Amino acid sequence: MNAEPRPFLTTRFDTALAYASHLHREQLRKGSNIPYISHLLGVAAIAIENGADEDQAIAALLHDAVEDQGGLPRLEDIRDRFGEAVARIVADCTDDLAGTKAEAATPEEKRREWRARKETYIAGLARKPAASLAVSIADKTHNAAAINADLRLHGARVWGRFTGAKDGTLWYYRALADAFAKALPGHAASRFEREVAEMEELAARF
Repeated sequence: MNAEPRPFLTTRFDTALAYASHLHREQLRKGSNIPYISHLLGVAAIAIENGADEDQAIAALLHDAVEDQGGLPRLEDIRDRFGEAVARIVADCTDDLAGTKAEAATPEEKRREWRARKETYIAGLARKPAASLAVSIADKTHNAAAINADLRLHGARVWGRFTGAKDGTLWYYRALADAFAKALPGHAASRFEREVAEMEELAARF
């Protein structure tokens, strides 16, 4: 008699979902009144659709926890609760592991700091393992899709939400698409490329 197949998502995922909801409960998506958990659910959904395993699905729920909710102590808590594999992916998806990004004195300084941080992130993609890249690209895919939806709904004022404004945001997503195409070729990169191409098309209108 064959054993029952092990469920793909176990109670570990349920625990991670509750943990993520607790951490981000008071956080909203940038420029909206949408609870931030919607983004985390969206990223996890895309990761699963792209073929993620349970560790990657959990990391997708927690990918912003370190940067937004506690820095390195939060990463250690994630490691204790969900294991080394999840913690490694979350760390790889985090721009600011300390969770202490300083506020720049002027908008221009803030843009320069943002650009330098994004350039460092993009340059590092080629050195990251495929397990981490799969979660990172799910995050960027959901972000790009949300920008596209907002552009269709609100037009050009959407660009004002972003530190990089219109030109910087377009540069960032095109650079990401090119980097992912090299580092993680396949369905996930193609899906992200379609969102970026749509963003560029919408940007020409708005």
